[in-house]
Amino acid sequence: MNLKYLLLSAPLLLALQAFAQNKTTDTVFFEDFNKPTLNRSRWNVEVTGNTVNDEQQAYVDSAATIYMIDGKAEGAEHGALVLKALYKPGFTSKEQRKYDFISGRINTRAKMEFTYGTASCRMKMAAGAGLWPAFWLLGNGKWPNCGEIDVMETVGDSSWVSHALHGPGYFGDTPLAKRVFFPAGIDVTQWHVYSVDWLPESLVFKVDGKITYTVTKAMVEKYGRWAFDNKKFIILNFALGGGYPGGVNKVTKPYHGLSENTVNKIKAGDAKTIVDWVLITKTVI
Repeated sequence: MNLKYLLLSAPLLLALQAFAQNKTTDTVFFEDFNKPTLNRSRWNVEVTGNTVNDEQQAYVDSAATIYMIDGKAEGAEHGALVLKALYKPGFTSKEQRKYDFISGRINTRAKMEFTYGTASCRMKMAAGAGLWPAFWLLGNGKWPNCGEIDVMETVGDSSWVSHALHGPGYFGDTPLAKRVFFPAGIDVTQWHVYSVDWLPESLVFKVDGKITYTVTKAMVEKYGRWAFDNKKFIILNFALGGGYPGGVNKVTKPYHGLSENTVNKIKAGDAKTIVDWVLITKTVI
């Protein structure tokens, strides 16, 4: 590199430094679950309607499946949310469908919705074939046209989590998905921060701040319309069994995608997803 290039580059470098210094990060939403009960001015509790993906649980509005703990024993500083799966044979939903399991699902629909920014969640969860917790973003309107961003999913194999996008032309067994394996000695039962940087032309997924998967608008448009320029809301849920877990673990009995060992874990009260906090930020220039 010659001196002339360096002299020409110096003003550009200074401009870039000034640009970086003028950027600030604004907090759009922060929930650290430090109240005695779920803050319903921010969160909706979902109750099972039509079950999808052949999942084996009913979602209920119950303190048995959605509750708070002080968190310190679990490694959270200011409290934590617990989504717990329970064995409840013969549970009947309002649609008169029977289930053997109940669990929890919450969202911020119509209470906190955003377009672009970084969505992060610190969480840990139990392992076991067919346990299917998730942290994801969903748009309003008909699925999959509304667009779905799966920031973190796991189906019980403690060695990996997955990221995925669903939209028109790329849904269900979407080609826009990535399994992320943890290093030796690390797994989903430990605390991790799962996040996505959502930009107008790309989505950048991270685990503990490390980039694990990047999807650009051009990649998406090979399959269908880019469905990530509309408002999304947050969903935290704990599903059991069904199509995705069953497709991975090939378990058919005693339940689709849900092994006997996992059923015993649920019966013992050990099937929990614990969430320390959820954070949405935006970079402002």
